Amino acid sequence: MKTVSITFLFVLISIGINAQTIFGKWHSKNDAGKVDSVLEVYKKDGKAYAKIIEILNPDRKNALCVACEGENKNKPILGLNILSGLEKENDEWSGGTILDPRNGKVYKCYIKIEEPNKLKIRGYIGVSFFGKTAYWERVI
Repeated sequence: MKTVSITFLFVLISIGINAQTIFGKWHSKNDAGKVDSVLEVYKKDGKAYAKIIEILNPDRKNALCVACEGENKNKPILGLNILSGLEKENDEWSGGTILDPRNGKVYKCYIKIEEPNKLKIRGYIGVSFFGKTAYWERVI
């Protein structure tokens, strides 16, 4: 019985710690509010990055980023790095960019934990007042 209690406590602590980090797997939703992909936010050289690791629509699994420019032009969306170079400042990560593979545009962005298992992503041009906010939910 003691082993079960200790294991349960460890799982609860792990979930609590995991909910306080931006790193992990997240569901992204399309404009209609339906989950359409899974993204993995990871850390490299002290900065945050994210890539698309799963596309849920079978018809889009082999889609290319035709609207992208530069090195991402016509690259497969699956595996594409969409979040680059964010650095932690207080409770948010900022100073990097996010790529929207739906339109190929790159925006400045910041991300932060909005509530446990919910990540707020704000993409913008110039100042954050002129932008769009999306919310990703942690894959549990």
